[in-house]
Amino acid sequence: MGGGHSSYPMITGKKKMGLAMATVLVLVNMVGTGIFLLPVSMASVGSISIIGWVVAGIGAAAIGLMFAMLGAIKPEAGGPYAYAREALGPYLGFQTNYIYWSANLVGNIAVATTVTGYFIELIPALGGSTRAAVFTIGIVWVATAINLAGPRWVGFFTGWGTVLAMIPLLAIAFCGWIWFNPQTFWGSWNPHHESSWDAISTSAAFALWAFMGVESAAVASDVIENPKRNVPLATMIGLVIAGLLYVSTCTVLMGIMPAEELAKSSAPFADAAAKVIGPAGAVVIALCAIFKAGSSLVGWTLTISQSAAAAARDGLFPKIFSRLDARGIPRLNFLITGVLMSLIVVLTASPSISEQFNEIIDMAIILTILPYMYSGVAFLKIGNLAGTNRWHHYLVVGIVAVVSIYCLWVVAGSDANLTRSAMIILFASVPLYPIFARGLQDGAPGGDGGGTADK
Repeated sequence: MGGGHSSYPMITGKKKMGLAMATVLVLVNMVGTGIFLLPVSMASVGSISIIGWVVAGIGAAAIGLMFAMLGAIKPEAGGPYAYAREALGPYLGFQTNYIYWSANLVGNIAVATTVTGYFIELIPALGGSTRAAVFTIGIVWVATAINLAGPRWVGFFTGWGTVLAMIPLLAIAFCGWIWFNPQTFWGSWNPHHESSWDAISTSAAFALWAFMGVESAAVASDVIENPKRNVPLATMIGLVIAGLLYVSTCTVLMGIMPAEELAKSSAPFADAAAKVIGPAGAVVIALCAIFKAGSSLVGWTLTISQSAAAAARDGLFPKIFSRLDARGIPRLNFLITGVLMSLIVVLTASPSISEQFNEIIDMAIILTILPYMYSGVAFLKIGNLAGTNRWHHYLVVGIVAVVSIYCLWVVAGSDANLTRSAMIILFASVPLYPIFARGLQDGAPGGDGGGTADK
């Protein structure tokens, strides 16, 4: 999820991914569509957010190293869910899966909002909370319809979207420095005169959105060759590349556009291109961003539906999510997902795209904290069992301490109302467990091991 959102590649057959493909998996899932609006979130804090990036980088490195070492010690398909279930039992395994699914469901709306923001750049009449919300719901149902058409269409959109996305990102990251103005950057250091602590905390929380997806190689360890070697390497290499790309693009944009102007933008890359290249450049970049964000939404709609279907087969979600139609497509699963995402669009509707995006990613970030914390507890158990000396023990404890401090700091820097809403979603897992997990017997997965066809 992450960095926003991007789609997990569809991997079939006996051939597994080597180090290069595993690294691409991590990179693609971290550098999702969040990068197209994340500079707006950072600009709302100011260019002091560069320090938040440093803090977030340290925290993300600890999270990445944790999953890298877990992948080396005990590769486990499913990532956070699998580790929590093994180390903490079926209930916390269920809760981890439920929260991870919920976070991705919410995060999908950030992706759809990105599409709407760049469409507004091309068609200003779409602006306004009501029109934007209706258009975003329409985008959600286009993505749903493509998934209902079949996986070939999903593969087409996600593949080309990833290729096109690199055009504006690489152009800004490498060529944007030509137009970088240090006075613009330093003049926007802390425009709202917040305390340095608050400003850095807020930006460090936003930055976690960029690093979400660092666990991708661990989640997909069963389709990676030599996972004990390649999962750790892919995780850390992907983390470094993605981090450099995010920091470079955000910093460049803050040197091209004043923070006050950038914070109000619904399409920051297109607006920056309009300043330095002209309207034609803005249109090209906006179209690239729209296609990438739209294809990512298509891919993640498939991903979260698959996640729900797998949990349903394990007895951890309602069976309706695992029912297949005559073509082998979980039609009801996609339709329910579309309805839920539409409701989230309505509930998070804001006067501006940037405000809605900030609210959504704040919620998704808070929800994702729990699976990371549970993975830390699992790492203490699994990592220490694999250790042969006290220095290994100290390393495991130190990594978990940094992960825990960073995650708690992110929660402290988040909006109080959104944190409360996230806690409500979390506590809802308690009454939902006996309903959703009827298939569990003595802590073992239930279900029939496969989907059932609709009648």
